[in-house]
Amino acid sequence: MYQATHEATPLAKEKDLLSLNTIVDLQLYPIDQDVFRVHCKHTFEKQGVLVLPGFLTSEAVNHIARESETSYDKAYFTNNSHNIYLKPADPAFAVDHPRNFPIASSKGCITTDQIPVDSTLRKLYDNSSFKAFLCEVLDENALFEYADPLSSINLHYAAQGQELGWHFDNSSFAITLLIQKPEGGGVFEYVKDVRNADLGEMNYEQAGKILDGKLSVETLSMDAGALVLFRGRNSLHRVTPTQGDITRMLVVLAYNTEPDIALSESARMTFYGRLG
Repeated sequence: MYQATHEATPLAKEKDLLSLNTIVDLQLYPIDQDVFRVHCKHTFEKQGVLVLPGFLTSEAVNHIARESETSYDKAYFTNNSHNIYLKPADPAFAVDHPRNFPIASSKGCITTDQIPVDSTLRKLYDNSSFKAFLCEVLDENALFEYADPLSSINLHYAAQGQELGWHFDNSSFAITLLIQKPEGGGVFEYVKDVRNADLGEMNYEQAGKILDGKLSVETLSMDAGALVLFRGRNSLHRVTPTQGDITRMLVVLAYNTEPDIALSESARMTFYGRLG
C-alpha cells in the first residue's frame, strides 16, 4: 500500500531511491523531483498516455528477462473470444454488432504468487518513491495492491501469432513495462476517447468503423525497458499479433485506488485458470 498523503521522512525517501538505483535510470528519470513529476502529469493528462523509454536500466531488463524465460513453463495460456467491452453478450444486439462482435485474444500469463518475493519486479512494485511518482502522475491519493494473490503483478507472454484483441479497459489506468520486443508485430494500437463510460455513451458507430479497419489508429513505439502509462477505459486499443521467433514479454503493474479489492472470481478463472 502507498498513500500519497503520508509523506515519508527524508531518510526514508533517500533509502527508497537508493534501492531503485539498479532498477530505474534515475539520471534520465528523476522520479522524486517535482518538476519532472509535473511534466509527466501534464503529458499524461493531455495525451492520455505517457511513454518513458529506457525507464528500466539494462541490468534490470536483463534480470527480469532471465527470470521470465525460466518461468515460461509455469504460464497459464489462454485463447479467448470476447467483445470490446469485456462483458457478456447483450441479446438486444446482433452477433455482428460492435456491442457483441467476437474478438480473439491469446497469451500466456505469470501471476503475482509465481514471482519471487525478492525479484526486481516486486521491489519496483512495492517501492514508495515509485508509487509516489505514480500517484502524482495519475492524480490519485493512494495506491493499493490487489487483495487476491494473483492480480498485482502479471507477466504476459505473446509468442508467434498471439495477440491482445481490441478492447476497452475496466480500470481508469494501466501501467506496463516492456521486457522483450518481438522481431515483428506486437504493436500497440489505439484510438482515443471512443466512448464515455461514465455517461454510458458507447459510440457503437465509431467502434464499428475501428473494428472494420475503416479508421486510422495511433501507435506506440517502444523498446525493452519502457514504462507506459495509459488511460484505456474510454480509448479502444489492442496489441497486434507477434511475428517471428522472439516472444513479446510485457509486465502489468496493477494497483487499486481503494484497499481490500480483489479481481472477481470469474475474471481470475478467465485470465489465470485458478482463484489463488
